[in-house]
Amino acid sequence: MLIEFKFGNFRSFRDEAVLSMEATGLSTFKNSLITYKTTKLLPSVVIYGKNGGGKSNVIRAFWLAVQFIRNAQRTQHEKASIPVKPFLLNDTSVNEPTSFEFTYVLDEVKYTYGFAATKNCVVREYLYHAPKGQKSMVFEREYQTFTFRENTEKRKRQLISETVAPNQLYFAIACTMNEKACIAAMKWFREYLFFSRDYTDIPHQLLEYSEDTNMLNAISNYAKMADLGIKDMKFEIKSTELDDSLTFPEEMPEGIKAALTTFMQALSDAPNSSETKLMMGEVDATSFHKGIDSDGTERLYPLKLSDESDGTRKLMAIAPGVERVLACGGVLLVDELEKEMHPMLFELIVSKFQSKTSNPNNAQLIFTTHNTELLNMELIRKDQIYFADKSRKDGSSSLYSISEFATPTTENVRKGYLMGKYGATPDIEIEEVE
Repeated sequence: MLIEFKFGNFRSFRDEAVLSMEATGLSTFKNSLITYKTTKLLPSVVIYGKNGGGKSNVIRAFWLAVQFIRNAQRTQHEKASIPVKPFLLNDTSVNEPTSFEFTYVLDEVKYTYGFAATKNCVVREYLYHAPKGQKSMVFEREYQTFTFRENTEKRKRQLISETVAPNQLYFAIACTMNEKACIAAMKWFREYLFFSRDYTDIPHQLLEYSEDTNMLNAISNYAKMADLGIKDMKFEIKSTELDDSLTFPEEMPEGIKAALTTFMQALSDAPNSSETKLMMGEVDATSFHKGIDSDGTERLYPLKLSDESDGTRKLMAIAPGVERVLACGGVLLVDELEKEMHPMLFELIVSKFQSKTSNPNNAQLIFTTHNTELLNMELIRKDQIYFADKSRKDGSSSLYSISEFATPTTENVRKGYLMGKYGATPDIEIEEVE
């Protein structure tokens, strides 16, 4: 469960931004809240904002930090640049570190992990945990100076620190060396964080879940449940092997060839590279719609996935991520959840996280949207609403909760937002129509 995410000096965010999942004392929808000891957490948070205001950068910040944490030990060779993207609209931030911090709970243990880095080196890094309820340090780092607790693990951690390069994370390296506290903390990043895919990537997802009957059923069930006219679906997946000679079928697009070449080169750095093989799959997804023959007989007619609407494919694309996170109790992050989707389908997905019946494992959803129907407050609480806005003066974005405003219970939040009370709306004039 995520408690809080902080980041700073990233893209349009010059100053530190805080996304908190802690609930306030509101009385609405109390049953939807997640309980951790004496703390109440939100099952979902929605971020509103105008185009270019920075709301997508909140998701990007989360994604970039997680990818770097997961892969730093493999991607950071001696001269590799750290993939941070600092604020660029002044003469100082480009040389200052970008920072990220996560506070979360896994297996009833609370963790806080964070790091700050420039493109050249890790400036600061730390991990704290509370396995017995009391917060304690696992390690702290300032550049290449490491600090550890005085316990039986100190010597081992010191030895690990000697192998960590300035552009690498101690957290990631320690996990490869069987450092138990770091392995326990890393599990959340590797197994409980999910990011939505775009619907153009559906074939990849079908291959990924080709042996998971339940997940393929979930994709099919979402399509049928959403009243899309789909009565049934069939998936056919054929796989062939490509060895590391990098010879590809002539009809394969150049972009895919280039991506596979890069991937194979990365794999070649591993032991036994001569035995490295890549499984390439061809996937056919067919939906069946009810039709009526000329004699009045009803029967099902097949349509290829490419013939379905954008909205249908978007729903099918997000279904695996939703079902997977609901099953394990992780966090799903989605940019523009409503894109190509009917408002009722959009609300269907949000409601799955808000209901204890469909969300018994305390999964969480963080998403951006332009859909203002949620602001009618019939599905979510006020403390689940965030705004991202960009300053006209210096071009920097800020992230803030509606809880920072005095909003009476009876206030029409949607109307207030569209009228600009909370900011994060475009300053435009609608032409009068007579």
